[in-house]
Amino acid sequence: MLSRAYFSVVDRLPVPSVRVQRIIAFVVILTQGGISVTGAVVRVTGSGLGCPTWPQCFPGSFTPVGVSEVPVLHQAVEFGNRMLTLAVVLTAAAIVLAVTRARRRREVVVYAWLMPAGTVLQAGVGGITVLTGLLWWTVAVHLVISMLMVWLATLLFHKIGEKDEGVAVPAVPAPLRWLTVLSAALLAGVLVAGTMVTGAGPHAGDADVARLEVEIVTLVHLHAELLVGYLALLVGLTFAVYAVSPSGASAIKKRLQVVIAIVVAQACVGIVQYFTDVPAALVAVHVAGAAAATAATAALWVSLRERETVPAAEDTDVTSPRLARAD
Repeated sequence: MLSRAYFSVVDRLPVPSVRVQRIIAFVVILTQGGISVTGAVVRVTGSGLGCPTWPQCFPGSFTPVGVSEVPVLHQAVEFGNRMLTLAVVLTAAAIVLAVTRARRRREVVVYAWLMPAGTVLQAGVGGITVLTGLLWWTVAVHLVISMLMVWLATLLFHKIGEKDEGVAVPAVPAPLRWLTVLSAALLAGVLVAGTMVTGAGPHAGDADVARLEVEIVTLVHLHAELLVGYLALLVGLTFAVYAVSPSGASAIKKRLQVVIAIVVAQACVGIVQYFTDVPAALVAVHVAGAAAATAATAALWVSLRERETVPAAEDTDVTSPRLARAD
């Protein structure tokens, strides 16, 4: 009954084109990445408890109030971060409605529904983060989930651009796909180690928050070494793709170049941060770079398979890489 009522309401909307669906999906990526950047601004300005309660900003009020105990700037920054959540919610709802109205394949609809589901999860974790007084590990979980949402939103953007008919066909040999899986795992390690560096560093979100009691130099070295491993795998993957297909796979090659450029830029930002005592502005830049690296790696990941229409009468081996057939 609820399903029937839902579709009856959705069917009153105009059918969005694939272009419109992709525009909405791209905005979803921007809002999911943007909320992580504004979260970083909250931390570096010490505004994590600018709204000391959740979901209200102050007891009895969803908006900032004039109290001497909490500076106006801190209230404005934290409240603004919460307001961006509204944009995240609206874009997540919009993409669900768009792909549902367009009657896209089940895979696309599932990915679309992950956007509002992840937003609800993020809101819950954000509430726990505030109510527990910005414990470092809650802040870390909050950021990691944001990066996961950026990854999923990027996959959704790509899948919306595919035809709903056909099957997914590998675009590179299996060893290269496994190398990409390993690089994604290292990226996850880099992100987690980065949140630990933040947990032990000076930007906690509030001056009185307890920090992670681990020597920050040790965590920085862990973070840097994982990044070097991640970059080395990407370079190795680049050489492998060029070796397998010197003249083909142009989309994969371009995405590899983008990922490597972002990772190198991130490394440069991190080095500057380390030798300049982590200036506040660079923290936000570094988080934005992390979101960009996550999106770029997800785009690379999803490009390793392409959706092709396979004639029913044709006995096609869908496990054989296209590069092997093309070259």
